[in-house]
Amino acid sequence: MLSNTSNFAIRALIYLELYSSPEKKVGIKQMVEDMDIPAPFLSKILQLLVKGKLLDSSKGPNGGFSLLKPAIDIALINVIEAIDGKETFGNCMIKSTTCEATEPCSVHHKISQIKGQVKKQFSTETIADLVSEFREGEDRIRI
Repeated sequence: MLSNTSNFAIRALIYLELYSSPEKKVGIKQMVEDMDIPAPFLSKILQLLVKGKLLDSSKGPNGGFSLLKPAIDIALINVIEAIDGKETFGNCMIKSTTCEATEPCSVHHKISQIKGQVKKQFSTETIADLVSEFREGEDRIRI
């Protein structure tokens, strides 16, 4: 349902919540090795998350990445919007424009309610929620 980029971004934020802090940043080389994501792809994702004000980054020998704000304050919708844009849930599956009820495509009325429910869920679920599940040993999260 989400783009691979958004999926990897969520995984990266979970990883950083688990292994970094403002005092202890994690370098991209370590993340690439642990998460098995190609370095150029992960670098692009991390840059988008920094630009979206979800990550802090610093250069140098002790440089790397950490969360810019507490994981409880990072809803999944924030991640998706930072990666794929704010219009993600408004994009039409058929037309190249935003799909509106006044000018709907042939599937608009069939999926608009589902898209709204998914957006609402992503607005309430946070990185902290996912980290909590991971720490409890849930098998649903793959880092």
